[in-house]
Amino acid sequence: MSQSLKHANIVARRSGDRGHADHGWLNTYHTFSFASYFDPKFKNFGALRVLNEDRVDPNSGFPSHTHRDAEIFSYILSGELTHRDSMMGNGATGTAANKDQFYRIRRGDVQFTTGGSGISHSEQNEHASETVHFLQIWALPWKSGLTPRYHDLTIDEDKKRQGFVTIISPLKAGRQASPAQEKAAIPAVPDTIPIHADMLMGASIIANNSSATWTIGGNEAVTSKKDRKVYIHLPMTKGGKSKIRLPDATILAEGDGAFVTAVNAGDGLEIQSVGVAEAEVVVLDSN
Repeated sequence: MSQSLKHANIVARRSGDRGHADHGWLNTYHTFSFASYFDPKFKNFGALRVLNEDRVDPNSGFPSHTHRDAEIFSYILSGELTHRDSMMGNGATGTAANKDQFYRIRRGDVQFTTGGSGISHSEQNEHASETVHFLQIWALPWKSGLTPRYHDLTIDEDKKRQGFVTIISPLKAGRQASPAQEKAAIPAVPDTIPIHADMLMGASIIANNSSATWTIGGNEAVTSKKDRKVYIHLPMTKGGKSKIRLPDATILAEGDGAFVTAVNAGDGLEIQSVGVAEAEVVVLDSN
């Protein structure tokens, strides 16, 4: 193990051990207990509650349903997903300058919803022929009954190839934020989506035989500095050709993940791409 992480504990979560369901229109894998899949060992990991890797067929999807007291975000790997909720209704696809009208999200986009006191939304693949592949992630908020809100962000692919890009960071004002601070929605890390949790999300596309390093806890972005909980996930995007090596020499194949504990803010988590194709890696860094 590298000097910077010799104190870390790393436990792999193999793809084949995840919960799995094929509903015909939806092929889904569950890292944590979800729907009919339940394992008491995998209820949550810090604030991270759900990590589903979903493929939804064309002209199908999740009809309108209600969420409360959850931070919900979708990371698009391929295809497109149309999001509508009880705050927005129907609308046209927006532009980078007008995220409030952004409904149809594609590769490189992240869509985020604070369920808070209650929100109804639907997620549909309205494309005529292409399957949408995405990660559905839920986090436990630090406070219940929050005002429902949504955010969207587009991540530059080239930046992800230069190293890890932070996508989500805690609301800068923290759990005691005023209504005005909630509305302003300023994140701890500029140009990211604010989340109501002491949590970060990042992603990188690592060329084979190259590496990228995630700085745990960001640069003073989190409140809890000690004993961070980092989950690493390698999505199934390259037909099994991507692999990564972790600091303790653990090898992850596509669909695998790993729980990293006994680490602190400021530690560097180096991830090496050792497959024959580039590896798109997602990290979720929680208290």
